[in-house]
Amino acid sequence: MDPDFLNAFTQPSTLDRFLTEDVIAKGEKRKLIKPTSSNNSKLEELKLILTEWINRTLKEEHIVVKSLEEDLYDGLVLHHLLENLGSLKLDVDKIALTEKKQRQKLSVIMEAVAQCLQLEESQLKWSVESILAKDLLSTLHLLVAIAKHFEPNLALPPNVQVETITIETTSRGLKTSNAVEYITENKENIEAQSKDDAFDELFSCAPDKLDAVKKALLQFVNQHVGKLGLNVKDIESQFSDGVILLLLIGQLEGFFLNLRNFFLTPASTMEMLHNVNLALDLLAEGGLLNFPVNSE
Repeated sequence: MDPDFLNAFTQPSTLDRFLTEDVIAKGEKRKLIKPTSSNNSKLEELKLILTEWINRTLKEEHIVVKSLEEDLYDGLVLHHLLENLGSLKLDVDKIALTEKKQRQKLSVIMEAVAQCLQLEESQLKWSVESILAKDLLSTLHLLVAIAKHFEPNLALPPNVQVETITIETTSRGLKTSNAVEYITENKENIEAQSKDDAFDELFSCAPDKLDAVKKALLQFVNQHVGKLGLNVKDIESQFSDGVILLLLIGQLEGFFLNLRNFFLTPASTMEMLHNVNLALDLLAEGGLLNFPVNSE
């Protein structure tokens, strides 16, 4: 067994649960907050602010939340919260007592959230199953997204990050990987992006050298996508639908992109955005992109 998996858990009860129960199905991945982040003061501050915000919003409905993951998993609080914040009328019962009903209720809620926030499936950092499983990381990502959309003035602490461990079952046993994940915006990266970088300076101070840089970039791109029989002549137009970018990432990282996961010949803006969002997700997962990029 991967030693990182054993070292990630300091409480025997948590480890025993993973070893004795069928917590993760074969081939499934599960990302968890490491216990080493339990003393994270910024994380506790975020949880407190979100809890107080929910209780303040639902005060007239006499709903009191004490634990985010324990009190939100069945969809009841989320249902009331969305109806209160967005005046949404969800076609689902307020109370769901069985796990089947709770799963159905959460499916309706998650779909409504994705539509309101205009998010595609590849952009979601939560799922019906993770919320139902009382996963704190997913619950926090969901609440932060809802708060930023409906209550943009809510003072969420910036730069809240946690240590995570991703666990996957393979034919050889449990495979793990460690990472640091931001739950709220990394202001340092945002501020850094607002300052002129090398390309900004190139545009403003040395436009005469821009053509030489574009030529070098085209040569680099064609060196790799040329192996697929492709030829890029214009960076601005040919990268806009995400196809070349995805194929370039695949060539550089040495993996095959399933054609079912993206649109090889996108026919609409929505399909182009899907491709670009997928490319940005791949760059972020590979540690090559640690600041927000507007896919549009």
